[in-house]
Amino acid sequence: MNSVPLVKHLGLAPYEPTWRAMQRFTDDRDASTPDEIWMVEHPPVFTLGLNASREHLLSPGDIPVVQIDRGGQVTYHGPGQLVIYPLIDLRRHVLGVRQLVVALENAIIAYCAELGVLASGSRQAPGVYVGAAKLASIGLRIRRGASYHGVALNVSPDLEPFERINVCGYRGLAVTRLADLCGVTEVRAAAEGLAPHLLRELGFTAGGDGDAVAAGAPVPDQSAISTDLQAVNSR
Repeated sequence: MNSVPLVKHLGLAPYEPTWRAMQRFTDDRDASTPDEIWMVEHPPVFTLGLNASREHLLSPGDIPVVQIDRGGQVTYHGPGQLVIYPLIDLRRHVLGVRQLVVALENAIIAYCAELGVLASGSRQAPGVYVGAAKLASIGLRIRRGASYHGVALNVSPDLEPFERINVCGYRGLAVTRLADLCGVTEVRAAAEGLAPHLLRELGFTAGGDGDAVAAGAPVPDQSAISTDLQAVNSR
């Protein structure tokens, strides 16, 4: 790959409209559509993968639960967590799903190393771990040869909601966050620190003018995400 995707920092955005916008972007794209990477935080939400068992949802309480179309079991998203959505044409770049998963893991591992944190991946249970505790979770969907959904990195979220689920379907799996490991607490700082590692591991070559990063950019076609939200609310 040599064309750099547009990296968009979306801030705090509601989960379901963002998911619908990813679907729309994937369905509308063609062979010439540039790739994008969205970096976002979400309000508290539990998400269940396509074939997830609800037995792993222990006590959601007042946190919404959304059944979605990625792989994997149950996970939590909330403020203080950096969620990265790589919207990449895998066919165009001859990139396999396993290669994508490993690239996402390796980018976070490299960023952690920069921060002095020793992290690792796992072939048995995809994600990034520090010791036995999970730092980042991965769940993807491939449609029409392109990827969406992605990886969630715990920067400084409240960890209590993770106690309400079997994280990623594993009973008793511990969870950790950068705030406790190295003192990084700001999601935007983590996003900016992770971005070059992510582009490198995905095989992209960054341009010299920096135009690939849209600081503070809205979700692509903000009107589209608003339309999606209206459609959800009208059901």
